[in-house]
Amino acid sequence: MSAVKAALKAAKGALDAQQYSRAIENATKVLEEDPKNYHANVFLGLAFEKQGQNDESEKAYKVATSVKTNDPLVWQGLISLYEQQGGRKLDDYHDVALRLANLYEQVDDKTRCQTVVDKYTDFARKCGSRSQYKHSLEILLPGSTLYDYLEGRILHPSYTYTRLSELVEQDEKEKINLEIGQRRTRLGAKVDQVTAEVKREVLQDSDLETLYQHVIDWTDDHETRRLYEEKLLQHAYDTLVALPGAQKASKREEVARFANGLVILKHPFPLAWMITLEWKDIERIEELDAGLLHEYIQFFPDDGLGKVLRGYLGSEISVFPRRLEMEEVDDDAREETPVMAAEDRLILMAEGIEEKPSSVLAHRLMGEYYLHLDEYDSAAEIARKAQRQITIDSRKSGLPLTNNLDAVNLMLGTALVHYQAPRHHPEARNLFESILTRKPEDSSALVGIGLILEEQEEYDKAIQFLEHALGQASNIRIKAEAAWCRALSGDYGTACSELEECLPHVETLDLRTKALKARILYRVGMCIWHLNESKIARRDRNGAYARFIASLQTDMNLAPAYTSLGIYYADYAKDKGRARKCFQKAFELSSSEIVAAERLAQSFARTSEWELVEIVAQRVVESGKVRPAPGSKKRGVSWPFAALGVVQLNSQDYSRCIVSFQSALRISPKDYYSWVGLGESYQNSGRYIAATKAFEQAQRLEQELGPKVLGDTWFSKYMLANVKRELGEYDAATAGYKEVLAVKSREYGVSIASLQTLVEAAWQNLELGFFGRAIESVREALETATGIVTWRKDAFNLWKCIGDLCSVCTYIQSYIQEFRVEAIGNLLKHDIELEDYSLLADYDEVNWEAFETCAASEGRHSVLDACCYAAVLAQKRAILCSANDPHARAVAWYNLGWTEHRTHVCQNGREIQATGSPLKYLKASVQCFKRSIELESSNAEFWNSLGIVTSQLNPRVAQHSFVRSLYINDKNARVWTNLGTFYLTEGDIQLANDAFTRAQSVDPDHAQAWLGQGLLAAQLGETREARNLFTHAFEIAGASAAQIHRSYASSTLDHLLLSPTASKSTASLLQPLLALRQLSKMSLTDTLFDHTRSLFQERIRDHANASQGFSSVCSALEAEYETSESNRTLAYFAQAKADLSRSQLAEGNFGGAAENAETALDLSADDLERSSAREKTRLSAYLSGGLAHFYQNSMDRSIEMFKGALEESQGDPEIICLLSQVLWAKGGKQERSIAREQLLDSVEKNPGHVETVLLLGAIAILDDDQDTVDAVLDDLQQLRIRDDLGPHQHKQLALLLSAISALHPGDKDQHVAQLSEAATAVMQRPSLPYSWSQVAALTDEYHPGEMAVLTAVRNAPPGGDLDAEDLSKAHAGTGKGEDAQRSIMLAPWKSFGWEALSQISS
Repeated sequence: MSAVKAALKAAKGALDAQQYSRAIENATKVLEEDPKNYHANVFLGLAFEKQGQNDESEKAYKVATSVKTNDPLVWQGLISLYEQQGGRKLDDYHDVALRLANLYEQVDDKTRCQTVVDKYTDFARKCGSRSQYKHSLEILLPGSTLYDYLEGRILHPSYTYTRLSELVEQDEKEKINLEIGQRRTRLGAKVDQVTAEVKREVLQDSDLETLYQHVIDWTDDHETRRLYEEKLLQHAYDTLVALPGAQKASKREEVARFANGLVILKHPFPLAWMITLEWKDIERIEELDAGLLHEYIQFFPDDGLGKVLRGYLGSEISVFPRRLEMEEVDDDAREETPVMAAEDRLILMAEGIEEKPSSVLAHRLMGEYYLHLDEYDSAAEIARKAQRQITIDSRKSGLPLTNNLDAVNLMLGTALVHYQAPRHHPEARNLFESILTRKPEDSSALVGIGLILEEQEEYDKAIQFLEHALGQASNIRIKAEAAWCRALSGDYGTACSELEECLPHVETLDLRTKALKARILYRVGMCIWHLNESKIARRDRNGAYARFIASLQTDMNLAPAYTSLGIYYADYAKDKGRARKCFQKAFELSSSEIVAAERLAQSFARTSEWELVEIVAQRVVESGKVRPAPGSKKRGVSWPFAALGVVQLNSQDYSRCIVSFQSALRISPKDYYSWVGLGESYQNSGRYIAATKAFEQAQRLEQELGPKVLGDTWFSKYMLANVKRELGEYDAATAGYKEVLAVKSREYGVSIASLQTLVEAAWQNLELGFFGRAIESVREALETATGIVTWRKDAFNLWKCIGDLCSVCTYIQSYIQEFRVEAIGNLLKHDIELEDYSLLADYDEVNWEAFETCAASEGRHSVLDACCYAAVLAQKRAILCSANDPHARAVAWYNLGWTEHRTHVCQNGREIQATGSPLKYLKASVQCFKRSIELESSNAEFWNSLGIVTSQLNPRVAQHSFVRSLYINDKNARVWTNLGTFYLTEGDIQLANDAFTRAQSVDPDHAQAWLGQGLLAAQLGETREARNLFTHAFEIAGASAAQIHRSYASSTLDHLLLSPTASKSTASLLQPLLALRQLSKMSLTDTLFDHTRSLFQERIRDHANASQGFSSVCSALEAEYETSESNRTLAYFAQAKADLSRSQLAEGNFGGAAENAETALDLSADDLERSSAREKTRLSAYLSGGLAHFYQNSMDRSIEMFKGALEESQGDPEIICLLSQVLWAKGGKQERSIAREQLLDSVEKNPGHVETVLLLGAIAILDDDQDTVDAVLDDLQQLRIRDDLGPHQHKQLALLLSAISALHPGDKDQHVAQLSEAATAVMQRPSLPYSWSQVAALTDEYHPGEMAVLTAVRNAPPGGDLDAEDLSKAHAGTGKGEDAQRSIMLAPWKSFGWEALSQISS
């Protein structure tokens, strides 16, 4: 024991000496002897604490507390230890401090007890978390073990609860923000949804309301109590909003109790008052407590709802007594409040509703006031906002608020009944009917439906609803409305009596009652107006007129009364001025006065005041009265849209114009004039198909409605003809104009349109190549012009059209004999001084005398000259008729310039020969274009034309003109093409190419640009590129483009001459032949291209026309040679004769062929120059003559011809073959020997010549010469494997080998040899049908015949050049009936198809 005491004493000394290790050592020794030694554990804990070994120290202290639980020392040690560790052991500190405080309570040491508590709470505030601090404050609250002992020495509970509530508020706020921030980042999360979920979770588990209630219960401060009552209500309300619908009921009662308590206490907390007022589900405003409303105004004068209430309660529609009437106050306090003006009241309430958009009550009051002011659009807008707000409030509070919603719906329905009626009537009716399903006796809903039915002209049903409403609530307005419905249904007598019964009951106390009385007086007047419709009764100023005046005296703003007075003044009093004033006043007061608006619009339209017409019509449209509600039987009003369409048509706003007429037609589908206006709008906007349909519908209405309803209807036919003209349907357009002219024979616009249509048809037919139709159009146009000139001779367009008619004829010179020179002359000399035609005669020498001279001459050229002169004179007269119009005069000079240029083109060659002065028309054209430019210098076409006509006269001026034209308009492909042509003629290749390329980029369909590019390529030697360009130009060009036709035909012919295989396809020859035929129609004499045309006809085996063409060319060349005696013409004549001989040979005219061949040889015999053309001509003549003599059995002469051909061709193997065949055909032994020798020599010189080898083989077979056959057979086998043989040569080779195998089979059977040869041919050329046909003929198998047909079809055009006969033969060899029929169909002139069908049939 003494050792334990010594160790304890040593440990105590070590602690005092701050030797903590020795203290731990000594204390440990003691504990080894006595583990429960209290002092040793305390000393050990203290030593460990000083050394920072907190866990060991805590263990030692806890052992000590278990030994002596009531000793404060060890508990103080633990507190000291925990304080050193900051907030890490704060929860343990709480238990230790509470234990130590209880120990001091047991010994009744309040000071130390309070010290421990204060020290602990202060330490928790400084070092602990917010939750730990809240936990420490709970020691100070009532209900804790220490509160009763330390009461009065610690904080009052109100302060503690206040501090706790503040801490909880901070916790909840942070938790809400933290959770929202974390959850909003989740996939698919929505901020509103996340916020609601987080708030619901936090607020449901919140203790704040309990803490707020404790603060309220414990505090002695009135302001603090009110503050926390506000917080309690706000928190409870927020919790209610966050809760799901099923849990809102109990919480809502709690919130309402809190709010009512604050209102009873008259505490000005806005939320409490808003809950009290807004949660009242009332049908009518008067169910509210007036005192409560006035108190709200008193507490919240600047609040939005307060402003609305102040405005409403002070208005004339307020259902509550004024404040001074409710309370008795002293006379000194009863000061008269100044009456607020209506404008100020409206501004105040508008400000209030803007400041308080969440108040349903404010919206209801504002809507009622707007309805009172007849501001139905504003009332509807307010009601819709109230609907949305009720939905929000109902969702927040869980209250259904059915009565509030019904009241708002009634307000909205009432507003929609009147606002832009009847546009919103379906919606209003749905609202009223939904209310009546719950409240079938609601008078407002009944009246609303009655008014809608009245607007829809269902008067009987309207009367039923109004009388039903009248039974629920006696109301003079409803009674008057029911009587008016009776009047509208036609019962004017009863209605008049009922309306007059209403008058004594209406007291004119305010504006509303005055308006009601005025309306009743007006309606009485209308009943009287309709009861007696005679003019005398309606003129009676004591009848309806007196009632209208009385109604206006009662209410000067009653618009319908002004309308009726306007009708009275316009139709009966004949006072147009007063009538117009009445209509204007009516329309100013109400845009719903459709009749007044229509009368006004008609009045403005008669004076062409289109802006005023548009204003009136647009206002009527915006009123909403024009379109009936969906499902309504009432007819809409279409005239405002039609009027807008007319105004927009006049202002050329076609897109809006179309919309306006379409709107009019949706309302009135049988509005004839709207269809016409719509068609005209479509036409002016370029939508011709739609315009056609519109005018056709108008014409159907003409037939349906008749002239008695519509009156004069020729305009629609005229407009439809215009549309057809724009579409290029000139025949239909001409027919339409004729139909109109049958009614309006001297309508200049229609007549000139008909003439212009015929001229345009002529130009179109010219472009399309329908030259006969073009002449027919010219003839008909001439007749039309003859009729117009008798009564309208001074029209510019008339003479311009006549000039164009003459110009059209100059493009179709083959029909020039049909030009009616006499008729044109009569037109030109009609009512004019003939000297006037001498205009510009100093340049062009064209006047009346020149025209008469040509007209008196005979011959096609004279007629052509007369046609050109007539065109010039007509354009000169057009200039005379356009003296007063500068623009027309400029165009007239422009037209004359082109006519002079056309005359220059038509007469250029003949003028050189006749006068030697070919440029007079060109110079006149220059003068014309200069004058047109002087009148209108900004016209790009004028400059372009000047450039064209000066290209030959003055290149500098021409270049300047083209550049100037492009400066004005650089998007004109024609100008770029002309500039390129100019550069091409001047030799500038690069600039020409650039200009043509630019023209193609501007307009890829401009054919002349491609022609210029082709000419450029031809000049550079790129013949293939040139031919492709000419072909493309021809494909996109019109039929009148002569130069394109010439270039295309020439390039194609050159290509055919260089590529013989290209001419085998007939299809490739049709287009150039078409071009040449069109070219021949456009020119009187074009020998070169007539010759070319005949060559193409010869190639397509049209030998009759070819021979006729060659004969015409020969005649023309002969006449030309007689005039010029030119060697060049003579050589050309010889060539034409040779071509004619060849064509006659093909035609079968062997005598003519022989004669013309002899002529060609004679003509070319004297030509000393040996040229390739001469050699070809003579060779052709020799061959044609030789074959002609052969077919005439004149063998000797034929042989001479072929010998001459052989000499000309210098031993050509083809001619040797022909000569050999003729010699063999003569039949003499010597001739046949010569034929063999010629062929053998040819084989030696031309060992690869196919025809020579084939002829030798055929001769060997005929001679039955086995040696020669064997020798030739090797050559034939070599030919078989060559790749350069054509299908026809392969066919001849196969036939010859087959014949050899049949006649000289060798050691094989004849049939086997033939079959073997045919099989070999199939193996070598399986794609050719001839060998398959041979196999099919030698066997009875089905497959070879089918293969013959298959390969023949593949080799037929366009896959190959197999002709119809070969294809027919392949079908005939299958042995099938259907193939035999196909064979006959393909070549009915051949016998094998018929023979095959006969065999199969038998």
